[in-house]
Amino acid sequence: MESLLMSSKERKRLTVMTAVQAGELSLVQGAGVMKVSYRQAKRIWKRYRKRGDVGLVHRARGRAGTRRMAPVERRKILSRYRARYADFGPTLAAEYLVKDGLKVDHETLRRWLLEEGLWQLGRGRQKHRQWRERKPCLGQMVQMDGSHHDWFEGRREKAVLMVMIDECDVKSLA
Repeated sequence: MESLLMSSKERKRLTVMTAVQAGELSLVQGAGVMKVSYRQAKRIWKRYRKRGDVGLVHRARGRAGTRRMAPVERRKILSRYRARYADFGPTLAAEYLVKDGLKVDHETLRRWLLEEGLWQLGRGRQKHRQWRERKPCLGQMVQMDGSHHDWFEGRREKAVLMVMIDECDVKSLA
């Protein structure tokens, strides 16, 4: 087996098994430290004695998962995504792909799209908008807005309420 990096759990097991081997801990105490049953500790101890440090590394490490989708199917799904649903997010695209007869979980599709560079995490941040310098004199920057509404509650025809705000007045109010 090639040299693999150990997880923190496996490193902890290595220190416990080293202590058991040195006689500093009993196997029962080691089981308590590792938070496993005594029977499991015996199995770990047996593998450690037989194979050394490598015996503590999880044996499925580096292997493809049993539920992994075939590479042909993955290529087919990604090519259909590129052709038809490139502007869709992973969840919506997964729903539409099912209609095309290609079943894939949205999280799996999201992970594939991230790997291919077709999708990016998170929202795009908007650039900070710089505030405009205030106008120095009254009347240089007047803002006006109108609102069409039945202001007279049916007693007259609809009217427009006009509001005008001068920037200098707003500055003095603040």
